[in-house]
Amino acid sequence: MSTERPRRAVVTGIGVIAPNGLRADAYWKSVREGLGVLDRITREGCQDLPLKVAGEVRGFDVGALIEERFLVQTDRFSHYAMAAAQLALDDAGLAREGPEEPFEIGVVTAAGSGGGEFGQRELQKLWGQGSKFVGPYQSIAWFYAASTGQISIRSGFKGPCGVVASDEAGGLDGIAHAARAVRRGTGAVVVGAAEAPLAPYSMVCQLGYPELSSVEDPDRAYRPFTSGACGFVPAEGGAMLVVEDESRARDRGAAVRAVVAGHGATFTGASRWEESREGLARAIRVALDEAGCAPEEIDVVFADALGVPEADRAEALAIADVLGAHAGRVPVTAPKTGIGRAYCGAPVLDTAAAVFAMEHGVVPPTPNVFDICHDLDLVMSRARPAELRTALVLSRGLMGSNAALVVRRGDDTAR
Repeated sequence: MSTERPRRAVVTGIGVIAPNGLRADAYWKSVREGLGVLDRITREGCQDLPLKVAGEVRGFDVGALIEERFLVQTDRFSHYAMAAAQLALDDAGLAREGPEEPFEIGVVTAAGSGGGEFGQRELQKLWGQGSKFVGPYQSIAWFYAASTGQISIRSGFKGPCGVVASDEAGGLDGIAHAARAVRRGTGAVVVGAAEAPLAPYSMVCQLGYPELSSVEDPDRAYRPFTSGACGFVPAEGGAMLVVEDESRARDRGAAVRAVVAGHGATFTGASRWEESREGLARAIRVALDEAGCAPEEIDVVFADALGVPEADRAEALAIADVLGAHAGRVPVTAPKTGIGRAYCGAPVLDTAAAVFAMEHGVVPPTPNVFDICHDLDLVMSRARPAELRTALVLSRGLMGSNAALVVRRGDDTAR
């Protein structure tokens, strides 16, 4: 009988491109301080649309981060993902030129909106000038798989690659997909999601979501778990992680920042928020079971926090259904209220924040939320010091996907 220790999937690198920070450390500082950056949308062609408030990535110098040969064939959502991937690789200490064994590293991304800005531009050429004026990269730049392909090509990674399309919950599903690949024998996987939904075509598509907030005051546009909850506001950007075999990471001297311990996923249907209570609860139970984690071991919950009254109530009840009496004691937070929901990128940003929270022993606050109307210990106003060893990250998609992820603290000191 083999006594070899099972392979564990651990996080060794974090890269962030977000409305509140263009690096992981800047993002965490803003999250820890409860900084809200929601503001009026300034993108060209978007000012006259009913959606007025969002989380924009500002100050992103794409030319300084992405080579020209990639820029001409990629959309903004891939620019964010490629930049975040390189930051994650740098954080993990993996060389830019790629590993000696390229099949040891794979890439997995999740996507919800694809390359809308690039696609709109080329379609306008088609309608206004004719087919001969449409660029050859139209066929790939808008596609959900574009970020996975470009990251793997840019870095020379030839290991298992994939794309997850399961609503916003795809961010957590992608991390789980990466962790399973590592447990099966892959050395490391660059995984995450970044979105760019703030372009006219993409925004018009989003206007069909009844959950979208149309409030024009940035401080009131996204306030989940309150009596004034009126929907969510979108955001762009996201995060990428390096998920790696623990033994491999330790052999090369990398810091083990967190362990991907358990994941669960279910589907309950588009906008069926009352039914999401049962679906999300099931996902949480599966994640806890896979992690070998008792409910009382959860030290913090990073909530999905949709901002729709029925959905908020369902989430609060799902947490109580699984955690029982512990649900009233465990701190809950939703940092995304300060930056908006970056669709598939949102739960990956939450996972990054969970890793930082465990490293630094502090639960970040939930910006713009002060008067909750649900039985949750929601952290508001300012960060709360706490001993954190295990975090639960939740996500639900507008089309009905639910996901839960359990991450445990790495055993290295905070950085």
